[in-house]
Amino acid sequence: MASLQNSPTLHQTLFHNSFPQKHGSSRFSRRESISFIVKAAQVPSQSNSTGSLSQDRPGRRQVIAIGSTTPLVFLFNQHSYSFAAENKKGYLPVLDKKDGYQFLYPFGWQEVVIEGQDKVFKDVIEPLESVSVNMIPTGKQDIREFGSPQQVGETLIKKVLAPPTQKTKIIEATEQDIDGKAYYRFEFIAQAPNYTRHALSTVSIGNGKFYTLTTGANERRWGKMKDRLQTVIDSFKIFNV
Repeated sequence: MASLQNSPTLHQTLFHNSFPQKHGSSRFSRRESISFIVKAAQVPSQSNSTGSLSQDRPGRRQVIAIGSTTPLVFLFNQHSYSFAAENKKGYLPVLDKKDGYQFLYPFGWQEVVIEGQDKVFKDVIEPLESVSVNMIPTGKQDIREFGSPQQVGETLIKKVLAPPTQKTKIIEATEQDIDGKAYYRFEFIAQAPNYTRHALSTVSIGNGKFYTLTTGANERRWGKMKDRLQTVIDSFKIFNV
């Protein structure tokens, strides 16, 4: 576990949006301020339900910049697509053909672009309800090389997935095999002074990258959201590119 615990790149990169911060937080310095884009979710129509790629209209984007001391970075990848094929009712699918992953997110969530994250969707009314995907390079070939699910989960949750000021508790850590690839999954809570977030994460290795998908909700809404968030976790898959 030493390589995972002592990886500053992993800590710095994954930490930025693992737990969305409320407006007014002073945790980031001005130099580290975040810029992001909110992209209005498009309502699927019958015309694109056959699997055609959705088209972005400039008029449907709302741009928000937090911390104008750094240039706004447009992180939309021209090779990343939202697609309509193999959709599940109540969810929209995402396929990243360049980085080799796919997942579903609840319909109605909006895409926000945040520096340090590859893909983020969130509910604008309930900001703790979100899903984020992050990747960092790794020389490992299998997630099990970092240790057991419990070991990896405890390290990531304490050092990466929650701010150090929050009290965390891992509820469950498991391993799944999907198409011959090992995935670790974690359920945990992180308690801040004014809210508690209940979250799920899944991690795996492929294409020379360490992938992390994290989703969650406010503890008070966990009973309502847990099945939907579990669907997000279950849908995450890595493929070779």
